[in-house]
Amino acid sequence: MAERHGRRVVITGWGVVSPVGLTADETWDALVAGRSGIGNVTVIDASDLPTDLAGEVKGFEPKKYLNHKQVRRMDPYAQYAFAAASEAVGTAKLEITDDNAHRVGALIGSGYGPMQSLGEHVVVLGAKGPRAVSPFAPVTGAIDSAAGEISLAFGVTGPTRALSSACASGTDAIGEAARWVRYGVVDAVIAGGAENILTRVDMAGSGNAKALSTRTDAPTEACRPFDEDRDGFVMASGSGIVVMESAEHALARGATILAEVAGYAATSDAHHWTAPHPEGRGARAAMRGALEDACLTPEDVGYINAHGTSTVFNDQSELDSIRAVFGEHAERVPISSTKSMTGHMIGAAGAVEAIVGAMAINRGLVPPTVNCHKPIDRAVNFVAHEAQAHDVDVVMSNSFGFGGHNAVVVLRRWQG
Repeated sequence: MAERHGRRVVITGWGVVSPVGLTADETWDALVAGRSGIGNVTVIDASDLPTDLAGEVKGFEPKKYLNHKQVRRMDPYAQYAFAAASEAVGTAKLEITDDNAHRVGALIGSGYGPMQSLGEHVVVLGAKGPRAVSPFAPVTGAIDSAAGEISLAFGVTGPTRALSSACASGTDAIGEAARWVRYGVVDAVIAGGAENILTRVDMAGSGNAKALSTRTDAPTEACRPFDEDRDGFVMASGSGIVVMESAEHALARGATILAEVAGYAATSDAHHWTAPHPEGRGARAAMRGALEDACLTPEDVGYINAHGTSTVFNDQSELDSIRAVFGEHAERVPISSTKSMTGHMIGAAGAVEAIVGAMAINRGLVPPTVNCHKPIDRAVNFVAHEAQAHDVDVVMSNSFGFGGHNAVVVLRRWQG
């Protein structure tokens, strides 16, 4: 981050498991092509649920990344995190040895954690009794299981923790882990978010709360952020993980620097469990705080990856907040929501979207908001339907979650 605050923090590796791809590159290619990963759910029986729309991870084979014992004791959310972390560490070419392991940490965010496994353990207990409950249940059902498995597999002996702040979890994990690097707690950290909430309980609850899209006749068109006809978000699963290091550490080992984590801020609305603050108080403070942390102005931002969930209140509130913070620049900067293609990965969303932002800096393209046929504000560039070429040096990625959690990260092109 900014030098006056301490050490500069850079991204040297990334990994993604998403409804549109099983790697960062696959995900990026699908997004810039405008391909949706949303469809009718297949992993659960949704015949009696309010909606059967979901962004499922497709074609994922746990045994490609994990041995038999690991698969048995890991919920899918942790499996996704492990796969993304493996890609991130490989991309970064980070070697963790006995000599440096204590200077490496892991921080994995999740809104809900191992919901599938918890549900399965409860069913087994009720149907077969206590003796039938797996001895792995305390591990499989723990929200820190992803961080723990990553620590065990890669030999990370610095701080390893879980973080949960609903839909802001992935962004918060990256931001808080960046602070570990900034202030010298570690030299490198594996951080991000993971989620697998495609369970009957989660889909029933969110559906009954009237938060989900019911456009079941056209799944790929269901998620339509910033469109006048939006009717709710689409639940999804996945993971996004980055490797972050101090600039000195990365340069000393000859690592390729992909982007700088320039600023981060987190706030709370203290208003309502599910509705955003009517004046966007927390969202605006988080955006302003992240820019201040980065020593940047709104005019410096070249792309905003919006939270953009496709819910009536969130989209309008976020847009109002962007206008309040960015002024006239809100009509010049491209703003898109990749949730229009992935669905809402909850705790993984912010991490995946931060990676997408960093890739936009490196690739010179901004991914689109698909299904934005009737934009709620025609003066704003929502990058409707098709990717756009933009020379982007600074990206803002927004995450605003249930419970009033707000987290914003600002990424910048690396300039040594």
